[in-house]
Amino acid sequence: MREVLQRLQSWAERRLPALTRYRRPESLPIEMHRRRIYIVPTGFGIGFSVLLMVMLAGALNYANNAALLLTCLLGAASSTSMLVAFRSLNGLRLSHIHAGHAIAGQPIELTLSFDSTRARNAIRLDLGRTSVAFALDANVAARVKLALPTARRGWQPVPRLRLWSSWPLGMFRAWSWLNPDQSVLVWPQPEVAGPPPHALADDSRNMRLHQGDELATLRDYRVGDPRRHIAWKASAHHHSLLVKDFEQPQSRPQWQLDWRQLPGLGDEARIARLARWLNEAQAQRRHYSLWLPGTDIPAGGGPLHYAHCMSALAQLP
Repeated sequence: MREVLQRLQSWAERRLPALTRYRRPESLPIEMHRRRIYIVPTGFGIGFSVLLMVMLAGALNYANNAALLLTCLLGAASSTSMLVAFRSLNGLRLSHIHAGHAIAGQPIELTLSFDSTRARNAIRLDLGRTSVAFALDANVAARVKLALPTARRGWQPVPRLRLWSSWPLGMFRAWSWLNPDQSVLVWPQPEVAGPPPHALADDSRNMRLHQGDELATLRDYRVGDPRRHIAWKASAHHHSLLVKDFEQPQSRPQWQLDWRQLPGLGDEARIARLARWLNEAQAQRRHYSLWLPGTDIPAGGGPLHYAHCMSALAQLP
């Protein structure tokens, strides 16, 4: 039955221009109103209507006032449910869409923020074959999360979304399309394996003192050294005070990730290799710089620096 309704809906969209009026991208916020909300009976609603017709024919044939009254009450209830289903969408507003980060081929998480001046129940949002149900209170935003499939790197537009509800009795479905004018950035997929990147030489500029836990050496006392670091037993056999030194030099070579260092690869292969180097640098907590055509990102580290570099790779032509 659901497939039949979907085919009927597709046919109606092709035949009726009003149904395709809001298929063009729209800027946020998008608010539901009576000109963009459509109502169709569900399979249960069609079966219930047939039952009411049979009950009405029987009540009129046998002149049964009680059966006629029951039929009218049930018909009024079904008509009221159609109005309630319409009101469940009317006035609902999509205010914001936030996207997470994902590598090409992996789904990216979309967070859609809905708000309304009154409470609503049993609202559903469809993205392809994925459907999410949610409810929201009056003047409180509801955040709905959806997984958007991705195929390649770069900017990907948010596809058309269907918002619908069959609340409260499931006899009628009120629905509308959301086509936000917004895109999400998909990061490139790194290569599986390859050579390591180029690192700067381990000179004095890339060395720093590391405060360790194990004793490194004993040195002469300097003004300002903590008294707890004085080696009293060793100082007794020495002409001056000796201090325990826990500081050790630690090498932190900086990686130079440069587009120009990969002349024998195509553009996409270069992007995949640089993406792998970025992942390795982030996993090893190294500092790294990135040079791309038209973009020179200085050395840095951390999640924000990693996201900046991956986004720059994703936006390459």
